[in-house]
Amino acid sequence: MLQVKLFTLYPDLFPGLLDVGIYKKARENKKWSLEVINIRDYAFDSNRTVDDTPFGGGSGMLLKPDVVAAAIDKNVPSKDKIIYLSPKGKKLDQHTIKSFSKLKNINILCGHFEGVDQRLLETRNIEEYSIGDFILSGGESASFVLIDALIRLLPGVLGNENSTLEESFENNLLEYPQYTKPREWEGKKVPEVLFSGDHAKIKGWRLSQSEAITRRLRTDLWKKYLKKKNEKH
Repeated sequence: MLQVKLFTLYPDLFPGLLDVGIYKKARENKKWSLEVINIRDYAFDSNRTVDDTPFGGGSGMLLKPDVVAAAIDKNVPSKDKIIYLSPKGKKLDQHTIKSFSKLKNINILCGHFEGVDQRLLETRNIEEYSIGDFILSGGESASFVLIDALIRLLPGVLGNENSTLEESFENNLLEYPQYTKPREWEGKKVPEVLFSGDHAKIKGWRLSQSEAITRRLRTDLWKKYLKKKNEKH
């Protein structure tokens, strides 16, 4: 079972959308668990102060390292991985998510305001990751993205274990187009090859579509795909 501990200033946001659908079912089936830690509970004053102004000036506030460290030290074993969701972190991708899904414990620190004191990142086992080149009001929204991506990779969560193998980013390709009934809709027909019954032909069509889409929309992935493909030959 994957045990998720989440550190936040807004515990009331959770479990939120993680309490419906496959997320809830997976938690009930003990595929994963969620423990939410309120950082404010570890403040040192009666006002439960968790932030302060940055040295050197600048706008916004920073989370205090002593408060956040107190929350972490009380709840996280020293060797456990801690993920800090930050716009200046490493890009979070499917390969990284897969590696996380194999862990037994993962701890997520949700930043807020202008972030956290750098000394906290340097003194605890914290890795910074970003879900994209844009700014959110806090790490809580990003944590939903991370947890969603993690849960669906856990064994037994999805009905078809093979469904993740042909998704976008597997083998550095975006997923091929998908179609369902009706066969013709608003003058657009489903490609005939999908009715051929020839599985090899369908597989080849899907690969060619994935290649074309990736080449057009994600040149970065396309280059990785070509490099890996050439290495096999």
